[in-house]
Parts: sequence; C-alpha cells; structure tokens
Amino acid sequence: MCEMTDVLAHPDRFECMTCGHEWSKGVEVDAPYSDRIVKDAYGAVLADGDIVAMIKDLQLKGSSQVLKIGTKSKPIRLVDGDHEISCKMDGIAIGLKACFVKKVVA
Repeated sequence: MCEMTDVLAHPDRFECMTCGHEWSKGVEVDAPYSDRIVKDAYGAVLADGDIVAMIKDLQLKGSSQVLKIGTKSKPIRLVDGDHEISCKMDGIAIGLKACFVKKVVA
C-alpha cells in the first residue's frame, strides 16, 4: 500500500490519487508514518545514513538546475511527508521521493 496522503473517498472505498490503490472503508488503517518502511525504486529498504543515487533526470522546482541520472547523495535522513528523503546532492539540500532513487551498496 502506498503512503501518500491524497485520498479520494468513494461511498464504499478509499482511493489513492497518486497510485490508484483502493481499499474498503471497513479496513482499519494505521497512522500513516508509524513504524513505516521506506523502499527505493527497486524495493531495497532505506535507512538513515544510506547513500542513494538518482534513477532518472529530475528538474528542481523553481530552478533551471537538473539532477542527472546517477547523481549520488550525501548520507540521507528519512523524514515524514510525501518526500520521504532529506539529503544533499550537488551541494543543495533537497527532499526526494523514494521512487526516484536507488540505494547505493558500498
């Protein structure tokens, strides 16, 4: 199940606006970020202090700068919110979604 917070409420079910995952209203849902597991684009579990690399080019909002594929981060920190990763890349502090990175194995 995804961890996004944009949810549509239908009469008999809920639906995630980001990924389309659906679940019935009768299902008890835990707090969205308690004991959560953050995985990269390939399913590897991420933890504080890991190093990640970009899997595709991403343009930074409000800037003309682009994070190129393969750009590695400094050690990451996992945070709450829709951008699960806080890190530095190319000397810029940014927040990233885990679906755009892969874990770098040392």
